Amino acid sequence: MTSSKRLLSAVLSAFILAVPVSRSLAETSPAAPAPVPAEANAPVAAIPTSGITAEFKVIFEQITTKLKAGQGSEADLAADIAAINALLAKHAGEKTDEVAMVALMKARLYLEVFENTDKGIALLKEIKVKYPESEIAKNIDQAVAGIEKQVAAANILAVGKTFPAFAEKDLNDKPLALADFKGKIVLIDFWATWCGPCVAELPHVLAAYEKFHAKGFEVIGISLDQNRDALTTFIKEKNMAWPQYFDGLGWKSKLGTQYGIQSIPATFLLDGEGKIIAKDLRGPALDAKLASLLK
Repeated sequence: MTSSKRLLSAVLSAFILAVPVSRSLAETSPAAPAPVPAEANAPVAAIPTSGITAEFKVIFEQITTKLKAGQGSEADLAADIAAINALLAKHAGEKTDEVAMVALMKARLYLEVFENTDKGIALLKEIKVKYPESEIAKNIDQAVAGIEKQVAAANILAVGKTFPAFAEKDLNDKPLALADFKGKIVLIDFWATWCGPCVAELPHVLAAYEKFHAKGFEVIGISLDQNRDALTTFIKEKNMAWPQYFDGLGWKSKLGTQYGIQSIPATFLLDGEGKIIAKDLRGPALDAKLASLLK
């Protein structure tokens, strides 16, 4: 299941557990893993046995089953979308948070599963019009602005675009500027020691670095860690010889924010001129790409 579909399942589950709707919209983003709300560990209201929440739960379970089976296209979920539309029409006269949440779930399907940003944003704006007094409506403008920012960042970091330059200090307080790597094949790696997939991918990056470094391959790590000691210990234990950027701000890291990073690992492979030639290469794919570039 893709990260977007995992996120959808997490948000839907939060809804079924009656987690406050404002946290669901305000604290998650389409490309980022959904945080666990503090309220999830606290007593919650009993799950309604009737009304739109109970009715939507049936649709939610059908969607979840399809997503687990790899059926995530708009055509695959057409019947479920129709069911959501019918449900919203049935409760059209109700302007409650519960009805607004169902409308939000429909919008998130378009944003996160179908990856139809224009349609998803239109549906979010529709919530503000139809359910103006709902808690969700209060967060719509912020959510739309965030999504549009992410889309803009994704366009800037598309394959074929020049990776925006940076000039910072590395973990050892030495100058770290992308311009200094001109003529090299560079892997920009946004990661963290607490990120399981990042750690799982590390052996492949280490092997690639050992194999191709002498031929002109470089790695720049951009850590989203917050604990400097944990990071330095990890780097030493794993023999990671390349420079690392670290500012201790985690997800609010200066460079992570600057480049709109919403999930990790996130990697960008640059050519000698700093142009993005590939993104998020994993395992053998990274080795194969480097082999084709550094013969």
